[in-house]
Amino acid sequence: MPERPLNATAASLLGFLHDGPMTGWDLLEHAQQRIGAFWSLTQSQVYRELAAMASAGLVRAGARGRRDRQPYEITDAGRTAFAAWALKPPADETIRFPLLLTVLFGRHLPPPRLAEHLATHRATHAARLDEYEQVAAALPDGADDVEPYAVATLRFGVAYERAVLEWFDTLPQALRSGATAPDTDA
Repeated sequence: MPERPLNATAASLLGFLHDGPMTGWDLLEHAQQRIGAFWSLTQSQVYRELAAMASAGLVRAGARGRRDRQPYEITDAGRTAFAAWALKPPADETIRFPLLLTVLFGRHLPPPRLAEHLATHRATHAARLDEYEQVAAALPDGADDVEPYAVATLRFGVAYERAVLEWFDTLPQALRSGATAPDTDA
């Protein structure tokens, strides 16, 4: 068992290592592809967690390969720690949506700047929804039975992006057009 409780970032890395050995770089790329839309990882986090997990005996470092990349594989202790983490109830989600901070303090911005931020972020969410819907449309019949976990995650992404776009569309027109007056007490 690890000296410190397994955090979600470390657990995600262990989860990916169930598929086979990967370097830190491979893990980062894999994470960005699989969970990047809802869970962010930095290169420094990946390498810090791998070092801590290696010290705790949860992963084993292999021989360095080309470009000095070192593969890691999950150990039996890592599988046990991952299984224990997965059985625990997930922590409550925390919304970290930087745009919401900007909107909350929007009266301190020039109205056209706030409208620009809103338009940019709306376009990003619309593009993400389009991407998710394309992936969902390409799923073969029976995908729910073959890969129910990935499909459930994809469906959450679709529902989330639709909800965010609905929020954008219900914002007061004055915010979206940049027609409101800035706060003068700033």
